Amino acid sequence: MAARGGLENALLGGGPVSPQDRRRRRPWTALAIAVALLALACVVLLLSSGGDREVASGGGARLSPHEVEAGVGAVAADDGRCSEVGAAALRAGGHAVDAAVAAALCLGVVHPMSSGVGGGAFIVARDAASGDAVAFDARETAPAAATPDMYASNPTSKYKGALAMGIPGELAGLHAAWSRYGRLPWKDLFAPAIKLARDGYTVVPYVAAALKKTEQDVLADPGLRAVFAPEGRLLAAGEVCRNPALADTLEAVANDGVEALYGGAVGERFVADVRRAGGIATVDDLRAYKVEVSDAMRADAMGYTILGMPPPSSGAVGTALVLNILGGYKSLEFLKGFLGVHRLIEALKHMLAIRMALGDPDFVNVAGSVSEMLSPAFADKIRQKIVDNTTFPPGYYFPKWSQLRDHGTSHLCVVDGDRNAVAMTTTVNYYFGAHVLSPSTGIVLNNEMDDFSVPAERTPDHLPPAPANFIAPGKRPLSSMTPSIILKDGQLAGVVGGSGGTNIIATVAQVFLNHFVVGMHPLAAVQHPRVYHKLVPNEVVYEDETVVDGEVIKLSGETREFLRRRGHRLKSTDSGAVCQFIVQDLLAPVGSATHRKHGSNGGAAGGENVFHGMLTAVSDPRKGGRPAGM
Repeated sequence: MAARGGLENALLGGGPVSPQDRRRRRPWTALAIAVALLALACVVLLLSSGGDREVASGGGARLSPHEVEAGVGAVAADDGRCSEVGAAALRAGGHAVDAAVAAALCLGVVHPMSSGVGGGAFIVARDAASGDAVAFDARETAPAAATPDMYASNPTSKYKGALAMGIPGELAGLHAAWSRYGRLPWKDLFAPAIKLARDGYTVVPYVAAALKKTEQDVLADPGLRAVFAPEGRLLAAGEVCRNPALADTLEAVANDGVEALYGGAVGERFVADVRRAGGIATVDDLRAYKVEVSDAMRADAMGYTILGMPPPSSGAVGTALVLNILGGYKSLEFLKGFLGVHRLIEALKHMLAIRMALGDPDFVNVAGSVSEMLSPAFADKIRQKIVDNTTFPPGYYFPKWSQLRDHGTSHLCVVDGDRNAVAMTTTVNYYFGAHVLSPSTGIVLNNEMDDFSVPAERTPDHLPPAPANFIAPGKRPLSSMTPSIILKDGQLAGVVGGSGGTNIIATVAQVFLNHFVVGMHPLAAVQHPRVYHKLVPNEVVYEDETVVDGEVIKLSGETREFLRRRGHRLKSTDSGAVCQFIVQDLLAPVGSATHRKHGSNGGAAGGENVFHGMLTAVSDPRKGGRPAGM
C-alpha cells in the first residue's frame, strides 16, 4: 500500500482520502489539527533530550513517575518518551492502533536491545463498539532454506550471528493492524521515531546496562559498534545515540509503505547485509512473509474474559490454565497470604509441563492441547494434584518435553477515548537479538530461531526437545508472549502484558491476581515482588532487585521461609520480568463532557453502550518506564 499524505493534507482535504479513510476519521477542525500538530512537534523535540523529562500529558494526572490517571486515553510503554509519542497520536485524533504503531516504532529506536523492526510482534486489538477482538500474529518465521538440523554442527549459531535470524514481522504486523483500524496517515506515525533516530536520543540507564551486559559482542560487530560505541567505547547513560541508517529505513517505509522492506530496496540492502554476515534469508523470504490475522483467543477465568493470542503463543492459554486452577478453590482468600504463593508456584509448574505440546498451528495440530488448557474441568484435575504442605520434583508434573527458553521483549498497552484497546508485545529475543546490526539499514537482527526446538539439542533439563516446535520453512516458533485485554461483563477492565521471556506468563498472572482478585491498586499490583519458575531446575526464583529509580523490590523473608518449609529451593534474581498495565475503573463513569471534548467518537453513535471510566496506566519501575495519558 502506498504511503498516505501528510496528516494536515489528509484531514483538511488537501490530499487524496479514500472512502475507507472517511468512514473512520473524525471531521477535525483546522484549529484542532494545528494544536495537535504543534503538540506532537513539541513532544518530539523534548523527547530527544532524555527519558526522564516530564512532558505535559494533556489532562493526565501523574500519581508517581510510573503511574498516571486519565479520563480519555492512556499509553503505557517501557520508555516514557514512547508513551508520550503514543499519547500525542491519541490527541491528534488517532485510534488506539495509531498510538500503538507510533509508540512501537519509538521503542525500536530508543530501546533497541528489546525490540525493533528487525523483530516480530503479537498484537491484540479490540473494537469497543462492536466488541470484536482481533489477533495479529507478526511472529518471525523460519527462512525457506531452514532445516530442523541446521544448527547441529554449530549450536552457538542458533542464538548468535545472522544464521539465528528469523524473517522479521513487526513492520508487517503494524501495517496490518493500522490498515484495519488506523485513522491517522501511516507516514505521520513514523515522524517521532525518525527524528529520534536521526537527531539522537539520550541513552537511559536500562539501555546502558543492557549494552554493558553485551559489551563484548556489541564491540565485535561493526554495525552495533558504529551505533553504540562510535568512539570505540560503549555509550553511557546520559549520552546521545544516533542511528541515521535506521532513520533512512524508517523514512523509506513511511513514504513507500512496508513493501520497501518486504521486497523493495530496503529489503534488498538488508538481505545483502544478513547474507554477508552468514545468514540464509532471501528477498523472496521477505516477499513471502504474511501476518496471520484471526479472532483473538477468548478464555474465561475468575469471572473475567481474557482476550489474547492463539498459538504459537502459549501466553493466553497458559494464563487461563493458571487462573482456572487457582479460581477453583472454594475461597480465594488464600491469595492474600503465603499459601497463595505456594499454590501459584504449583499451578505454574503444571502449566509449564503441559504447554510444550504447543506449536505453530499451521504445522502441528494443537487443538486438543488448547482445549485442555482452556477447560475448567482439566484445571480441576490439576488442582487435585496440588498439596498445600509440600512441593515435588519435576517428574511429578509429567513433563514430556524440554522447556522453551525465550528471552527479552517489550510490551505496550493503549486505550483510546472510545475505549478501543491494544495490547502489543514485540521482541528481537536476546538483548540486541543476534548481536548483529545491518549497517546499510540500521536494523538490529533478531535471533528468534533460538525459540525453536532442534532434534539434536542438548537440553539443560535433560528432557527431549519438543517435536511440535521443530524448525520448518515458514514456521513460527513457540512463544511465552502474553498480550492480554481483560473484560468484565463485556466492558473493558484492563490491558496487560509483559517482557521477560519464560517469566512473562507468571508475571501477567500475578499482576492480574494482585489487582482484580486481591484488590491492590494498579501500581502496587505491578510493583509487588514476584516469583517465577521454569520447572527445571526445580527452584523458585524470587525478586531481590534495586530498580532504576532506587526502589528495592524483594520478596519478604516470611514468604521465603514459608516456601522453604514446603520444600521449595529458592534463588534470588536482580532482573525480574517487566509489566505494563492499564486499568479502567468500572464503578463510576468519567464526566461525559470530557469525553465529548476529547473522545474520538465524542460519544456518538456506536459507543452508547461502551462504559467510560477513569483509566490508570502503569509502566513498570523495573525498567524505568513512564506512562502518559490525556
